[in-house]
Amino acid sequence: MTTPLALEDVGKAVATLRNGGVIAMPSDTLYALCALASDDAAVQRVFTIKARGPDKALLLFAGSTAIAEAIGVFNETARKLTARFWPGSVTLVVPTKVGFESLALAGGDTVGLRVPDHPVARAVLEELAAPVTATSANLSGGPDPVSADEVRRQIGEAVDLVLDGGECPIGIASTIVDCTGLEPKILRQGVVAEEAIREALRG
Repeated sequence: MTTPLALEDVGKAVATLRNGGVIAMPSDTLYALCALASDDAAVQRVFTIKARGPDKALLLFAGSTAIAEAIGVFNETARKLTARFWPGSVTLVVPTKVGFESLALAGGDTVGLRVPDHPVARAVLEELAAPVTATSANLSGGPDPVSADEVRRQIGEAVDLVLDGGECPIGIASTIVDCTGLEPKILRQGVVAEEAIREALRG
């Protein structure tokens, strides 16, 4: 459940993002470092805060499947996985639609998208109605950020707001599935097992 503090701060988080800020907020998996995907200066700050190379693309959160489909091209495989796992802990890599640009893509023509299953993240994303970066809110290579305290310990001074929604319920990164080819490929094994992915595609 969302904490009262998190509920009260949703509006502040949305305003911070709209004004070019960078926030950390909880998701079902880990705390995420979020900036508006359309704001190059804010996205650049995300790379800097994480000490992450600009050639490594950032995943994106969307508040709904409809918003995600306005960004990426979803084939039958991707649609089956969204129907089974969204909102949830599977990130899909799909071709980027013509016209969508973001520094988060690191110059590539694909995008990793997810609709998270967490009340705080969903509240922020639904009010914002725009995609944000979804990389974990830690230093590259640092411990997984499962709590606001861990976020503050690693990068707290560098972000504009840490939205405290308690500990993440899962605490393991999402599973990333590449849906750009003829056959789906798991790029990162996360909380959702490969067999669950295969089973969803058989259905």
